[in-house]
Amino acid sequence: MTFRDLIQQMRVRQWTKNTVLFAGVVFSHRFTEVPDLLRATEGFFAFCLLASSVYVLNDLKDVEKDRIHPKKRFRPIASGRISTGAARALLVVLLGSAFAVSWPLGSGFVITAAVYYTLNIAYTLRLKNVVILDVMIIALGFVLRAVAGVQALTASEEISPWLLICTLFLALFLAVCKRRQERVLLAESAEDHRKTLEEYPPELVDQLIPVVTAATVISYAIYTVSPVTVEKFGTQNLVYTIPFVVFGVFRYLYLVFRRQRGGSPSEVLLTDLPTLLNVLAWGVTIVAILSVSGAAS
Repeated sequence: MTFRDLIQQMRVRQWTKNTVLFAGVVFSHRFTEVPDLLRATEGFFAFCLLASSVYVLNDLKDVEKDRIHPKKRFRPIASGRISTGAARALLVVLLGSAFAVSWPLGSGFVITAAVYYTLNIAYTLRLKNVVILDVMIIALGFVLRAVAGVQALTASEEISPWLLICTLFLALFLAVCKRRQERVLLAESAEDHRKTLEEYPPELVDQLIPVVTAATVISYAIYTVSPVTVEKFGTQNLVYTIPFVVFGVFRYLYLVFRRQRGGSPSEVLLTDLPTLLNVLAWGVTIVAILSVSGAAS
């Protein structure tokens, strides 16, 4: 077992999912407050550690199934590079560290983190085999991240329902696209890897994708022009960030249907240059708009 094996087992690349926790500090207009940025960063690492512990548990449970998967068979536990005993020890260390980091962020954050972890345990042990509910659980995990990001702030902040709605539909979009890629990749051996995949024929997934695609774009567009949003931030200029969201969604669909790259959203974000630049441009534009509106007020 090497340090590289540990990093791979912890799925450090997947930590990009937890950047959702920074939505709270950005959309609450507190990204210039150092204490809030530090607390958001602590929350980010707490959820990274929690997520990594779930990955370890999942790989311990699915080790035999992973060994027949064309890609997952190379994971450290499935390949034998990390023994099951070492993996269990790593699980305990990650879980303990996660809650140690979470504790100073307040009871609300700790409770949300506990709910997130419990939900993921249920998903790993049972719910990932329940069709439709499996992708709903994945999406709910992102919503809980967004909630935790708000709860990590130094002062109480009302959680915007639009933040939760946008997060939900974006996560559903990514989860459904991932199911499509898994089904296509595994083809006729899908049921040998995960029972649920045989319940996701391509024709079904190809009907679900347009629904969540439209919901993702429309919910974000409504959020930017909502009277509540305009009043809260003192600007209507968030509407100019819609093209970034549309491009990002369209680019991802292109990668899924033409490049067969929908199996790992985190990998796409880190390796697809147009997607990465688009996300960075969206983030910079958001911060610039909110900074200008804040200065004007």
